[in-house]
Amino acid sequence: MKAARLLAFRTPFVIETVSDPAPGPEDAIVRVRAAGVCRSDVHIWQGELAWVGIRPQLPVTLGHEFGGEVVAVGSSVRRFREGDRVTVPFHNGCGRCPQCQAGRSNLCDEFGFYGATYDGCFAEYVRVPNADFNLIRLPDEIDFVTAAAMGCRYMTGFHAVIRGRVQPGEWVAVHGAGGVGLSAIQTAHALGAQVIAVDIDDEKLEKAKVEGASVTINSRREERVFKAIKQVTKGGAHVSIDALGLAETVFNSVRCLRKGGRHVQVGLTSAAEQGMVALPVDIMTTAEIEFIGSFGNPHVAFDGLLQLIAAGRLRPKALVEREVRLAEINDVFERMIQFQTKGFNVITSFA
Repeated sequence: MKAARLLAFRTPFVIETVSDPAPGPEDAIVRVRAAGVCRSDVHIWQGELAWVGIRPQLPVTLGHEFGGEVVAVGSSVRRFREGDRVTVPFHNGCGRCPQCQAGRSNLCDEFGFYGATYDGCFAEYVRVPNADFNLIRLPDEIDFVTAAAMGCRYMTGFHAVIRGRVQPGEWVAVHGAGGVGLSAIQTAHALGAQVIAVDIDDEKLEKAKVEGASVTINSRREERVFKAIKQVTKGGAHVSIDALGLAETVFNSVRCLRKGGRHVQVGLTSAAEQGMVALPVDIMTTAEIEFIGSFGNPHVAFDGLLQLIAAGRLRPKALVEREVRLAEINDVFERMIQFQTKGFNVITSFA
């Protein structure tokens, strides 16, 4: 099969012909029909995220957002068969640990990540370990491009909104209008919230309006973002989501909240911070501000997500900027590194 192989960090991918994967007893092999290119792939390509345990042994095939068809299953697989249309969470679970048993498979004690723990989906075929637990069957209404668009950024933004317990009519501030941020904006709007989008890029803020933001703030032109949000909302946001992970955006997200507000941290920090940022702890204490972490989307939450997409209430495909060929992977990465992408890029041709 054709695969885009990373041979050394921060170097161009090499399109190679490699052996097709073979299933173990509990595995499935999926023919990849669409594969999203995520900013997390860029971080891994750069050799970052090691401080959260994500650094692959090279060479490796990256990619963790995909939709496709099952073409083979192992002898112990019972719930899936050849021809099934499927997707996966980017975080594989074991199905046995206390986290998985409690419905929090995104926190699995044996966490696996496509493109880091094992080869990912920038290839014609991908192996899915522990297939009965990790495969997600796609409804007929959801095509493969939508499945790929849903695969990491969208489901992560969706889960962040759910973790924030967003209610109709509440003010929700979203810091960062990239993939995760736009996904959270679209989801919060669908739930009836009033959404404020914050970014430094006017084009992204225009897209945020299309996806449901009623107010936009360019943080390059607004010196005190949190004060602007408090003025618009007459006291502060009920929920604020940091989709970037910068020290500045974490601070602004916490400070823009009203008393009793809920901050959701979904963006991971950079190699410079490695998770260490300053917080206004006294204000958080005296205003009873909640700080909520959010990661991925547990397997048990997929039914609700898929139903909303199938019904047309959520539209991951609306965030797709381009469909590209596998051979264009290096161009996509270059554009992402330069922050020139305005939506999702999805590989749909592997020839």
